[in-house]
Amino acid sequence: MHFDPREQAALRAVGLDTDDLRAASEHVRESVEADADHLATFFGDGGTFYSDMEMAHSASDVQEHTVDHVDLYTHGASLRGYLKFDSWGVPIEGGRLLSDDTVELTLGPTVDGRVKFARDPDDL
Repeated sequence: MHFDPREQAALRAVGLDTDDLRAASEHVRESVEADADHLATFFGDGGTFYSDMEMAHSASDVQEHTVDHVDLYTHGASLRGYLKFDSWGVPIEGGRLLSDDTVELTLGPTVDGRVKFARDPDDL
């Protein structure tokens, strides 16, 4: 079960028992796995993507990237992985589908922030 002790105590305080906590934990795990599947499908075989990533020395609010691939894994409520661009890459520490056309990833060191991606810059 991935709920920390404080969360478990709070959930018990509102009437959930151990079986309920296990069921809730399972629903969270399934949801995270579904998000990972959607993100993997979104990035597919790579190609050109656009983002709202802040980049040094760029005057544009929209950045163009060539994505090589995305590699994701899940564990409980955690979604992690790696987004590989044509010449660099960055760890992923979370992500979600915002629409059929836009996703948001929490990118790790070097970016350290949430970034939206789309295949069409107008979708950002």
